[in-house]
Formats: sequence, structure tokens, C-alpha cells
Amino acid sequence: MGTEGVRTDRLGLLLDQFDHARETAEARLAGLGDEEYLWESAPGCWSIRRRGEAVTPRAFGPGEWVLDLGAADIPASEYAEVARQAADGMTVEKIADDWSVSTERVREVLAHTGPPKPDEAPLTTIAWRLGHLHFHFAGPWEWTFGERRREPKLLVDFTPSAGLALERFWAVIDRWRESVDGVTEEQLDTVGFSQYPYSNDAEYPFAAVLAGSNLEFIHHMAEIALLRDLWRIRSAAG
Repeated sequence: MGTEGVRTDRLGLLLDQFDHARETAEARLAGLGDEEYLWESAPGCWSIRRRGEAVTPRAFGPGEWVLDLGAADIPASEYAEVARQAADGMTVEKIADDWSVSTERVREVLAHTGPPKPDEAPLTTIAWRLGHLHFHFAGPWEWTFGERRREPKLLVDFTPSAGLALERFWAVIDRWRESVDGVTEEQLDTVGFSQYPYSNDAEYPFAAVLAGSNLEFIHHMAEIALLRDLWRIRSAAG
């Protein structure tokens, strides 16, 4: 492979990684139909549902269709982050507010010793994964490049239509990509360049936030690709 035109600066590497992931994802999502998009591969799946049919306590969205979201908690994968927050001087009350849990839950996490028990995360539909990613990029764009005022949970109008969901999703992804392309070296190093309220983005240089966003895109798209493979095999066997 030739190296002419290949960028090796920080932003270039992050953008190239994102572009490659996007190209792969778009190819893997080609031909997605409504039935497959909403397919629940096992009982208890999280998905998008009509507002009156939501099965989770914090399902959200501005319209008729909402995205499943369970009760607030601190997942086992974030125990180390909570310990870091406490070590940095954050009070138990502030940590509890940050994670939307009780102070008792925070104290329980801080008192934990040994490896935490793995989380029992629910299985999700392609609709949920795509909706989650849409939300993930719409909110951070608003709180980084936008007006930094709109409630993130009101930014994505979820839909049972796979075609419409993809159309809206790629528009948000392209807007994010275009905005990131204009970030300066100084902004990459700026702590708090992103003020997204549903994360700790404001505590990190924006370069680290971008790396995390790329990882979020890649790992959820890999999960969607696997769900598509399972649907294909299921349909062929049926």
C-alpha cells in the first residue's frame, strides 16, 4: 500500500480511522429492512418502542418512539473510574449525582475489593444499537460544536423505519465528521472543549474524546454486523 497522502498527525490518524470504520459500516448496513432492524434475538431485549409500550424505567425520546434505558447504576466496568473520581477529591454526593445513583451505591462501589462481578448487560436490537449511536453523536455535537444548551435526550426522533433511521443517522455522522475536520491542534489539547453533560468529556483533552468516540462507533457497529449475520443465518435456516 502506498503512503503518499497518508496523514500521520493526530487529527489525521483519528479521521482516517473514523472514515475507514464508516465506510465498512455503511457497506454492512446496506439492505437493512424493518423486520431485521427490530428483530429481538432473545427474550428481554432492549429496543425502540412506542412510548406507551416501553419496558424499561428510563426509556427516552421526544416523539412517539422511545429508546429503552434501564435504571441508573454504576456498571462494573466503571468501578475504577469511580475510584479515580474519589481519589481526585470528588465527594460521594457529587459522584452520586454524576452517575444518577444513591450515595449508598457509591459507597458500596468504593468499598468493593477484588475483581467486580461482570455486568449482565441486556441483549439489544439493531434498532437500539443504531439509536444509541445516533444519540451518542447528536448530543456531543450539540455540546461541542453547537449551541451547548439543548437537552441531548430530545435531539433524536427514533423511528421504526430502518431506512429513515439510517438516513437521519448518516446525516448526523457526516455533520460530526465535517466539524471534527476543522478542529485545531490547540483544540485537540483543550480540556473541556466538549461539554457533553452525559459523560466526563469535559475532564479530558478533546483528542482523547475523539478517540473514545471512534471506539464507540467501531464497537457498536461490530455488534450490529454480528446481529446481521445472525439474522441472515436464522432466515436461511427457516
